[in-house]
This record gives sequence, structure tokens and C-alpha cells, in this order.
Amino acid sequence: METFWFVAIAVLWLGYLFLEGFDFGVGMLLRFLGRTEPDRRAMLTTIGPVWDGNEVWLIVAAGATFAAFPGWYAGLFSAGYLPLLVVLLALIGRGVALEWRGKVDENRWRARWDVVIGAGSLVATLGVGLLLSWNILGLPIDADGHRVGSPFAALRWDTVLGALAFTGFALVHGAVFLALKTDGPLRHRARRFAVAFAPVGLAPLLAVVVLAQVRSGADWTWLAVFAVLVAAVFAWLKLAAAREGQAFGLLGVALAAAVLALFGALYPNVLPSTLDPAYSLSVADAASSSYTLTVMTWVAAFGTPAVLVYQGWTYWVFRKRVTA
Repeated sequence: METFWFVAIAVLWLGYLFLEGFDFGVGMLLRFLGRTEPDRRAMLTTIGPVWDGNEVWLIVAAGATFAAFPGWYAGLFSAGYLPLLVVLLALIGRGVALEWRGKVDENRWRARWDVVIGAGSLVATLGVGLLLSWNILGLPIDADGHRVGSPFAALRWDTVLGALAFTGFALVHGAVFLALKTDGPLRHRARRFAVAFAPVGLAPLLAVVVLAQVRSGADWTWLAVFAVLVAAVFAWLKLAAAREGQAFGLLGVALAAAVLALFGALYPNVLPSTLDPAYSLSVADAASSSYTLTVMTWVAAFGTPAVLVYQGWTYWVFRKRVTA
């Protein structure tokens, strides 16, 4: 049961990174690709029905970690308390801006909230990438699971690379989503940006996957690393051929392979220690009781299909392209 829930939490992170990835990407690109107010309105309309639902995946991932692996939850979120607080403030500001932007029909009002949307999306993306890379690449925790040093003691070059990996992916993912969901000049600008930026934006993701693999990966996770590279290359080729839907799907494959490689390299630990490998928190050490995991499994068996059907229905209803 411990391994099952470790895999389940990895899948929840995959869902969050994939769905919120293009969501954040659209926010970061709002003032860059949105040349006019109708363009920016169209960009926000593409994520308007889904952005708040996408954020639920982070809440569920954190909640599942709290219930299934309380030691993991306590170690990661206490060690990264201040960065996590910054992420939450960015998400709050971004959510308020998305809701309030259209409340006043005035250009300066909208411009101010556009800045909040862009800044909130960027800060949240960097913060989530940083927290996840801390989890995968390790934190300076002692034998009791307590962080040693300042709240940003784990701010190293490799964890910064992890933050850039998610940010670069989100920018490419958001541009491809816009190319898939809009039409006219906005669609073409988004596709041109994605084609030009993809090699740069996706390089950190491949780099952090290779780094985690070299440090602690298993033999089988090399297949996942190879899959990241192949899917990213084919996504770029499909973009160049104006096949936005196929490129969007291939980016999902690349992200899924990256999550598989990273969490595969992490297992059987849930929180590695950079001070001493003996201090690392393992799946067995951090897990709840067998009874708790069993109850959670039954709840998830009934609740998860309902959530997936509802979200799938939402995307189906709002599947058409948006124009300025």
C-alpha cells in the first residue's frame, strides 16, 4: 500500500504540472503575446473555465501526502515553509487578478491586473519547481527530519535548475495551448514563439532529469529519460508542422516520462537528505498505518473517477477555439 500511494502522489503531481503548466504559461505570456486587449481577453478566456479546477490538483497532492505520508508532508513543508508561503501568496494574487480584471472597463485597471497575473504566474511556477526539485534532489535535513540552516538552505544550483525546468516547460506548454485553443494572428504568434523557444525552454527539464538519474536513478529509469528526449523532439517537429494538438499531447508524454524518471530516482526515499544518506526519509518510515492507507484507497476508488469525469466534461464543453 505504501508503494501504491507513492505512485498515486506522483500521478497527482503529474496532473498538476500538466494542467497548471499551460495555465501558468498563458499567464506569463499574457502581455508578451497579447498585443491588444481583445487578444489578452481571448488568452484569458482559454483558461477561464478551468484554471481554478487545475489548482485543485495541488491541493489533492498535498492532502494525499499529508494523509498517506505524514512524515513526508511534515519534512518537506516545514523545511520549505517560506518558499511555500511565497507560492501561496502568488497563487492568491493571481486568482484575485483573474477574477477582478474584468470588473472595471478601464485600460489602466486591466493593465495593473495583467501585471499581477504575469508576476503571480511566474513566481508560482518558479516556487513550485523549486519545492519539487528540493523534494527530488534533497534537503539538508538531520536524523530527526529537521532542516539544518536557513529557510533557503537548499537553494543550490541544481534546485534552481529544477525551478527553471518547470518554468521553461510551462512557457512552452502555455504557448502550445494557445496555438491549440485560439485562431487568427494570436494562434500564429503563439506557435512561432513555441517553435523558437522550445529548445531553450525544454533543455532545463531534460538536464534535471539526467542529473537525478545520474545521482540516484535505476537502470530502468534510463528508458524514461530517453522518452523525455524523444517526446520533446517530436513535439517540436509537430509544432513546426502546425500540428498543435499532437505537439500538446507529446509534451504531456515528455512530462509524464520526466515525472516517472524523477520519482523513480527518488524511490524508495520520499525525502533525501543532502547531509547524510542515512538521514533520508524512506517510504516505509513516512507512511501512515495500513488501515489508514486502506481507507484512503477505498475513498479514492469512488472519488477519483467522479473528479476525472467532471474535469473531462468541462474541457469537452469548452473545447472550441477562441478568437479575439
